[in-house]
Amino acid sequence: MSISYDEFEKVDIRIGTIVSAEKMEGADKLLILKVDFGDEGIRQIVSGISQYFPEPHMLVGVQTTFVFNLEPRTLRGYESNGMLFAHGEGDTFTLLVPQKKVPPGKPLH
Repeated sequence: MSISYDEFEKVDIRIGTIVSAEKMEGADKLLILKVDFGDEGIRQIVSGISQYFPEPHMLVGVQTTFVFNLEPRTLRGYESNGMLFAHGEGDTFTLLVPQKKVPPGKPLH
């Protein structure tokens, strides 16, 4: 499926720094992340990546890419305000991270 450039332009992709990560009680796959977006503040993002991070605290300080303007969604009673970008599964799973530290909240272009 193709989308127009105008549609793609609507997607706000930003770098965020994970400041906390914890397993959601009673959920096998879900982590509750608190993500710093600089001047835009800290947002809660729920992500189904728990199987790849058995020690969620290892994500603290990691910068990665997020869809910033995604409509909020409630998962098991927790509001999620964005979505992170990742690739793969099993041994090939990886987060999409910048090559250098950047100020959190910066949009991608």
